[in-house]
Amino acid sequence: MDLGISGRRALVAASSAGLGLATAVALAEEGCQVVMNGRDPDRLNDAARSVPDAVTIVGDVSDATGATALVEAATEALGGIDILVTNAGGPPGGNWADTDTDLYPAALDLSLMSVVAMTKAAVPAMQAQGWGRVLAITSVSVRQPLDMLILSNTARAGVTGYLKTMANQVAADGVTVNSLQPGYHATDRLRQLFGDRMADLESTAATHTVGDPSDFGRIAAFLCSEHARFITGAALPVDGGLCAGLQ
Repeated sequence: MDLGISGRRALVAASSAGLGLATAVALAEEGCQVVMNGRDPDRLNDAARSVPDAVTIVGDVSDATGATALVEAATEALGGIDILVTNAGGPPGGNWADTDTDLYPAALDLSLMSVVAMTKAAVPAMQAQGWGRVLAITSVSVRQPLDMLILSNTARAGVTGYLKTMANQVAADGVTVNSLQPGYHATDRLRQLFGDRMADLESTAATHTVGDPSDFGRIAAFLCSEHARFITGAALPVDGGLCAGLQ
């Protein structure tokens, strides 16, 4: 299926590995001009080899200043941004009792305020041109909070509320705003965290597997497509049935 986005200009934050990289690859396969981003230049350049003609921008999106700077640099590099995929690493783990209140501001900067800053910087131009796609990579923990991820649960739930509100306010301008909520996928990060216990994760999903990042990337590309123009304000779990709730 031709997704109708060949030639569109896409910025994928935190795309030197994992689901961000898979999304950048999928968008490039659809003919998008892609800006990739990461903090480590060597890792970023290595990842860019799998994305034809990618532009790489080294930068840290863990706060609003860095996030805004990334959008500005990508806009200059491409001449504009049609597709914005927000993404960042997760904050430290911990539960309610052992997570100090001093850790919350940094988690909110990383997982919430970076998204606010990127959208504030990118979306007005999308509105002006009458076409745009915003897609945030969050976590299934927004829908089904995980006990040891209270910082992520809190910050990313805020992102979901922000995006839902924003979606209603820019939809008439041709801009869609959605988020994907991944469960466990076979990324290097997950392998580092769980190692030999990866098999234990497979039993948590109804599919009895962990996800393939490339499949996730193709779902992300579809939500950025011309065909998805009537989907906005959605928060879609991509978790193999890990979330057991009705909503």
